[in-house]
Amino acid sequence: MESRDAERAGGDTSRGARRTRCSRRVIRGDASRRAAGSIKSLVYSPSVRNKRATFALVCQTLKYLPILKEVLASTGVLTSKWKKQEELVFVTAYDILFGQETAASGSVEQLIMLHKDTIMAALEKMCIRRKVRSVEDLVSKKRTVKPKPRFLRVNTLRTSTDSVVEELNKIHKVDKDELVPDLLVLPPGTDLHNHHLVSEGKVFLQGKASCMVAVALCPEPGWKVIDACAAPGNKTVHLAALMNGEGSITACELNKERTKTLQNTIRRSGANNIETINGDFLDIDSNDPSYAEVRAILLDPSCSGSGISTERLDHLLPSHSRGNQDDASTSSRIRKLSAFQRKALSHALSFPSVERVVYSTCSIHQAENEDVVSSVLPLASSLGFELATPFPQWRRRGLPVFEGSEHLLRTDPEDGLEGFFISLFVRKAAAAADAVKPSNGGLGVSKQVFKRRNGLMAFGSSRLSRMMMLCSTRGLSRR
Repeated sequence: MESRDAERAGGDTSRGARRTRCSRRVIRGDASRRAAGSIKSLVYSPSVRNKRATFALVCQTLKYLPILKEVLASTGVLTSKWKKQEELVFVTAYDILFGQETAASGSVEQLIMLHKDTIMAALEKMCIRRKVRSVEDLVSKKRTVKPKPRFLRVNTLRTSTDSVVEELNKIHKVDKDELVPDLLVLPPGTDLHNHHLVSEGKVFLQGKASCMVAVALCPEPGWKVIDACAAPGNKTVHLAALMNGEGSITACELNKERTKTLQNTIRRSGANNIETINGDFLDIDSNDPSYAEVRAILLDPSCSGSGISTERLDHLLPSHSRGNQDDASTSSRIRKLSAFQRKALSHALSFPSVERVVYSTCSIHQAENEDVVSSVLPLASSLGFELATPFPQWRRRGLPVFEGSEHLLRTDPEDGLEGFFISLFVRKAAAAADAVKPSNGGLGVSKQVFKRRNGLMAFGSSRLSRMMMLCSTRGLSRR
C-alpha cells in the first residue's frame, strides 16, 4: 500500500494520501470523541476511491495501534516535532513495518525508514518480554465478530426486486427476506460497494433492522411525513419508496456535513418528494400551518450506537477499551442522550394531525429505549396515543420494565442482526378509523399505487401480499 505525507506543501492528492488522511480522521476523531462517522462510513464515502485497500489499511492500523504507540514511544521516534502528526506517523509505521514497504518519498516515510532497525529491535525485545513468538501474537485478541448476512434493500423507485434478483443471481446466491419486503439476503462478506446497482441507487446496502424501522411506520402514499433526524438518509428514501414517491417527506438534519450526505442519498435514490432542512427538528413549530397535515413522523435520533458498535468496528478503536471500564448504560453521555431523546419524542407527539410516530434507536441500553418510552407515556396517553405492536410475529420484544413493554421491539446480534429498538405510537382515533375501513390488508393502498412507474409495477403481487401479512390493520396488533 502506498503511504504519503499528506502534510507536505501543496498537499499530496495520491491514492495513498487519501487513504492515509482517512485513517487519520478515524484515529483523531476517536481520540477527541468527535468522530465524523463510523470507520465504514468514512472509508466508503464517495471521496475515497480505492475503498477496499483503504478499509484494510485503517483496520490493520487500528489493530496494531497499541503496539505502535508503545514501541515508538520507547524508541524516542515520536518526538515533539512529530507530535502534531502522530496519527500520520502511526499509519505510515504500520504500512512500512507490517504492510508493504514503499519508497521513502515523504518526510514521515523517511523518518520511519531511518529508525526502522531500532523499531524492529524494540519489537523483538517486546516479544521476548511478553513471552510470545511473533509481533502478531502481541496483537490483543479482540472480540470474535460472527459473520452476518449481507442485506440489500431494493429501491423500488428505480427498479423491481425481481430484476435485481435476476441480475445478482448470476454471481451470488440471493434470497428474499421473509419479513421485510424488497429486502434481499446475500452470503456474509459479499462486497457490492462498487457494483453499478449500488452506485445507480437501485439498491441500498442497509441492514435488516434498519429497514424494519420505516416499514413499522408504514406511511401511506400521499401522506405528509417528517423524518426528524434523517442523515445519512437510508430510512428517508425507504419511506419514499414505501409511499411510492407520492405525498411529501420533510427530512431534518442539524449537522451541515451530514445534511450533504443526506442530500446525496436522496439524489441517488431518485426520490423527488423529499425536502431537506438543515436545522433542528426541535425548532419546528408543531402548530405552524405548514405542518398541520403531517400524518407520520419517524424519529431515529442521535444515540450511543451501542447496538451497531460491532458493525461499525468500534471494538478496534482505542476508546473502546476505555469505554468498557465504565458502566456505559449509566454514563453521563447516555443520560444526556436520553434527555434529548425524551424531548424529541415528546415534540413528535405534539403535532396536531400526526397519527403514527416511530421512535427507534440503534442502542441496546434501556436508558435510551424502554426508559424513554415509559417516560413519555403519560403525555402520549393525554394526546390520544397508545403503543402498537410493530411486526407482531417478531419474538424479541421490549425489556419487561413497565406494563405494555411487550409492544416494543428489539433486535439483537443473536438474531444475526444489529441491535435496534423500535416503538410505535398510534393515535387512537386513527386506529378506530382503520378498523372500519374496507379490508385491503391494512395498507391503505389506493388504486394509484398500482399505476406503472418507469414501466415497472410499483407494488408487485408478492410484495403486496407480504405487506398485507405484515400490516393487518396497517401492520399492527393493538392493545
